Amino acid sequence: MSGEPVAANPLSVKPPVIRAGGRSKAPQPGPKSHAAAPTFPFSAIVGQDEMRRALLIAAVDPSVGGVLVFGDRGTGKSTAIRGLAALLPAMEAVVGCPYACDPGRPADHCERCREQAVLRSEKVAVPVVDLPLGATEDRVVGALDLERALTRGEKAFEPGLLARANRGFLYIDEVNLLDDHLVDLLLDVAASGVNTVEREGLSIRHPARFVLVGSGNPEEGELRPQLLDRFGLAVEVTTPTDLPTRIDVVRRRDAFERDPAGFCAAHAAADRAIRKTLADARARLPGLAVPDATLEAAARLCLALGTDGLRGELTLMRTARALAAYEGAETVSLDHLARIAPSALRHRLRRNPLDESGSTARVARAVEDVLAR
Repeated sequence: MSGEPVAANPLSVKPPVIRAGGRSKAPQPGPKSHAAAPTFPFSAIVGQDEMRRALLIAAVDPSVGGVLVFGDRGTGKSTAIRGLAALLPAMEAVVGCPYACDPGRPADHCERCREQAVLRSEKVAVPVVDLPLGATEDRVVGALDLERALTRGEKAFEPGLLARANRGFLYIDEVNLLDDHLVDLLLDVAASGVNTVEREGLSIRHPARFVLVGSGNPEEGELRPQLLDRFGLAVEVTTPTDLPTRIDVVRRRDAFERDPAGFCAAHAAADRAIRKTLADARARLPGLAVPDATLEAAARLCLALGTDGLRGELTLMRTARALAAYEGAETVSLDHLARIAPSALRHRLRRNPLDESGSTARVARAVEDVLAR
């Protein structure tokens, strides 16, 4: 895909902005969120089909568990992830809530929303939040509001990046270089869906359910196994080797940099079509059946590959169902299973010193052996 440098604002869909004093201003969804700094359109991305499919699947069903994109520099990893933000349908949120609580799910409400007798709702953009490598723990989890403490003598909580990412996407570029203490923190929050902060006499718990999306270059270091296992899908991207694709990538990138607004306008209809397909897929997902034969095939595939635990089967089922919903299928077939198996399983395999083939090849071989029976 296009090169990594992106002229657009990386937070192309702005999450709630937390003001001093605990007040929040909800973002306004729609084109205004992107007018100042256009993002390279998702529909204009050339190739990298597996990466684009994985990101769309995560957008259809966040319970898949996030997406890890590993590959060469300049292959469009960040471009695709940031382009996805512009496609996400707006969501209902409680007016003024710094965590964008869902008015239709009282069990997941923060303490502030639970205390209100009447909740008003509004449409807001789904947050897509960058977690910088140099971010401090306080910036990530939240901390004492110093301005309020110094001016009023009050202890108040200033929400962090995890609060902003609730019900949205948390994006970590160069995730394999993330500090160990932040990795441990993310593991805890990702497992529970709740961020617990204890600072200077404050004890705060707030919802923090997000889709974790990471990208990186494997040459710069491996990812910790504990964090690797938390990603539902792992995608490998490579530099295109065929001449027409390389020329098309360069031509589109140059056109975007010369006239971002015009380039985005030319692809607006295609992006709208993807956005509608996403919305339809989300509505279709709850009623989509997963036949016993498909579940059995998923279990046999994981047994053949020797994956640990049952997370592999769960991810296979959820991912195949989300793919079927996106494609408008009435049921989840073995074809859906076969197509997403490499993304769902390649990062769950134990290393086999007697098998020199890569994990992708091992999954492909198992798919051919198991699903062909």
